[in-house]
Parts: sequence; C-alpha cells; structure tokens
Amino acid sequence: MNITVLTPDREIFAGSIKSVKVPGVNGEFQILQNHAPIVSALSAGKVTIVTAAGDYHFFDLVKKEQVEGTQADQKIVFQADSGFVEVLNNDVSLLLTGVKA
Repeated sequence: MNITVLTPDREIFAGSIKSVKVPGVNGEFQILQNHAPIVSALSAGKVTIVTAAGDYHFFDLVKKEQVEGTQADQKIVFQADSGFVEVLNNDVSLLLTGVKA
C-alpha cells in the first residue's frame, strides 16, 4: 500500500506503508491493505504511519530535513490539523491543512 501526505507547504511522507491511523471527525480509524474505497474528513489529532519494506521518504518535523528509508515497521507519528483522506486501490492520499511534531 502506498501513501502520499501533503500540506499546502510540502510533502510530509510518500512511500510504502503497512497501515495508517487517522483522526476521523467521528473518531480515530485505521487503514490497512485492501481497505474499501473511502473519502473522509479529518479533525485535528495524531496520525500514525507504520512503514512497509520498500522505499519511502518523509520530512522530519523536528530536524527540519528530508529523510529516506526502506526499513519496515518504522512508526512515524505527527499531529495533524484538519484535512481529508482518500483510499482507492491501495493508494492513500492524506491532505492536511498543517502538521506539527
């Protein structure tokens, strides 16, 4: 499964993942491989990405630098402002108004 996480300022994460937990407006939910197609609004809250083996890159919000990786089972956690998530054919698009460490 692949994900792209975008804000108006930058790409926060792109690459292979096992799962992502997002703060839906009606509560937190998790997206796994072969999830049904969905479009959902998100509220402010914690986003947790668990990487899969394969290429990925993310913007480290603490170090303020781009990081590359290939290792599975890395947890990447950040606080998101409101936004939207779309899932279709194992591609996840996470569009956020802002993020912080």
